[in-house]
Amino acid sequence: MMKAKTHPMPDPMTGSTTRPLNHDPAQGDPVFEGVYGPFTIDATDRREVLGYRLALLAVGVGEAALLWQWRSFGDGTPLWPWLLVMAVGLGLALLWIHIYLRPLHRALQLFWLLGCAGGLVLAARVGANAMLPALAADSRWIWAVGPFFAALAGIGFKEFFCFQRPEAIGVTLLLPATLLGRLAGLLDGPTTFTLLAVQTALLLVLCLRKFPMPAAADVGDKSVFAYLESQNRPSNA
Repeated sequence: MMKAKTHPMPDPMTGSTTRPLNHDPAQGDPVFEGVYGPFTIDATDRREVLGYRLALLAVGVGEAALLWQWRSFGDGTPLWPWLLVMAVGLGLALLWIHIYLRPLHRALQLFWLLGCAGGLVLAARVGANAMLPALAADSRWIWAVGPFFAALAGIGFKEFFCFQRPEAIGVTLLLPATLLGRLAGLLDGPTTFTLLAVQTALLLVLCLRKFPMPAAADVGDKSVFAYLESQNRPSNA
């Protein structure tokens, strides 16, 4: 039985303790008390968390640059490099993100893959430089690339659920609402652009606010991961 006076309780939202049991760097990696036992946040965890944060930031920067370039120079300028930055960034973010439920994690990766495949089909049909104009002219193409943004919205939901950051609403709600509104014919081009710009700004705020956070906040309770993994392994009995 865990003794509350000895071990700090895990945060109810992140699953991670608010402070490590071991504060002395000379003793090695910090040790936390999880729901199913103690765990450490090691150098690999810290690299993955940094990679996740940088990859998610790349998505935000890529989207911001794409919208700025499109607004400033119009359809005649190549925009596909920023789409590539977003695709790679989101793929890496989904590689390094920590989500307890493996089926949910795999579902988000599948959405990313389907959205990227849809983008390739769009590029093959209209050309890489005409992808954004084609999306603006024919909203039905949102069906092709929509899963990509569903994966991004999934990350936003995870961030809002774990940390209650209000800026996560931009990705969780504003992004899908904007795309669905455009698909349904409820939003015109300028309104869609404005809402996407607001969503991008909120995504950048979300990304930048993550960097001062300790790595343990993004890793969560590793004892839960270990427990779920043990439940998935076939029994030898």
